[in-house]
Amino acid sequence: MPELLAPAGNFEKLVTAIHYGADAVYMGGKEFSLRAKAGNFSQQAMVEAVHYAHTHGVKVYVTVNILAHNCDFVGLDSYLLQLQEAEVDALIIADPGILMRARKCVPDIPIHLSTQANVTNAQAAGFWFEQKAGRLNLARELSLQEIEEIRNEVDGELEIFVHGALCISYSGRCMLSNYMTGRDANQGNCAHPCRYRYRLIEEKRPGEYFPVEEDERGTYIFNAKDLCLLERLPELVACGVNSLKIEGRMKSIFYVGGVTRIYRAALDYLGSLPAEAWAKPKEIRLPQILVEEIARTGTRGSSENFIRQRPGSSEMLYTSSRAVQQVEPVAVIREAGASPLVEIRNVLENGTRIEYMLPGIETVALTVTGMETTGGEVITRANPGNRVLLHTDPALIQGRVNGILRRNKSSDS
Repeated sequence: MPELLAPAGNFEKLVTAIHYGADAVYMGGKEFSLRAKAGNFSQQAMVEAVHYAHTHGVKVYVTVNILAHNCDFVGLDSYLLQLQEAEVDALIIADPGILMRARKCVPDIPIHLSTQANVTNAQAAGFWFEQKAGRLNLARELSLQEIEEIRNEVDGELEIFVHGALCISYSGRCMLSNYMTGRDANQGNCAHPCRYRYRLIEEKRPGEYFPVEEDERGTYIFNAKDLCLLERLPELVACGVNSLKIEGRMKSIFYVGGVTRIYRAALDYLGSLPAEAWAKPKEIRLPQILVEEIARTGTRGSSENFIRQRPGSSEMLYTSSRAVQQVEPVAVIREAGASPLVEIRNVLENGTRIEYMLPGIETVALTVTGMETTGGEVITRANPGNRVLLHTDPALIQGRVNGILRRNKSSDS
């Protein structure tokens, strides 16, 4: 089975991804990363994060993936040496200049080429492997057939995004944010204008705003649905992809944990199949519960993007910036036990029906029967940020530290 690579925008997300089954995580430091607004890691925090991950048998890849200008090379060598000292497992790089410096400055750290480098063919893949890249994250604009063709032509490792937000621009190289807000997406500072709501104004009629419509479905004209290749995993595994990557360093721990959990369960299921099943990977079907669960974690609906055919208007979400969420997190376990200590994430009241998300795909249905503060005060309602001892029926004996509790938004409370 290929590696499952999950996002770690901060330490809590790293811990959550590992708890729910990631084989590797990727994260950024305070500089040189394309997610400047994520929590990111100071040098000391990165050392601690790498130690935690390695203790749990998980690899850490660090993004150094800005498209660099001359001024960006100031301090780069020092930063790369800090990453070497932290014992990170690979660097994710897009810019050829940064790749060249990394090869000279820290030659023993493997290089993973970012999707920003736009590898769309076998010749380009061969070129980057000649430049000593050890792994290529292929462009998101490829079909399954094209991925297979590249796989058949090159020997190095291939990685693809299987889940998460899609940029409206080509392989994430976007200038819209820069022109509209002065925040350069290619330097890690995207303002996400593709998610804005747009209206039209005519030059000679200032103050009069007209709706921008596409097929009368709304005005979020740049808002792509999220990528989801869950049901294509059998074919991706069969064609020899080495790593499956989940987007989401700026997403919540509920998203990171929920999506990682589902893809982990899917890969474990595929790994359990007999050899003869792989004679026809197109005919392999994942358990329906996996498909149902992934639908509960989405933010904008789902799209298979280019994997089967070029996407069209049906791959866009025109009516709003995000889809309505079916479920939401309510708490994270901080100390396990029959009445665990939990950190509240959304308002929780006695009588609420909730679920505990086990690693794997199973959940445990619970009803909140009582709560008390760490000081012993009995309460009937807990607010975000509170830490409380949680009493449930049945008792949560399966709970583990860093596990997530959720509820359906339609649940009675």
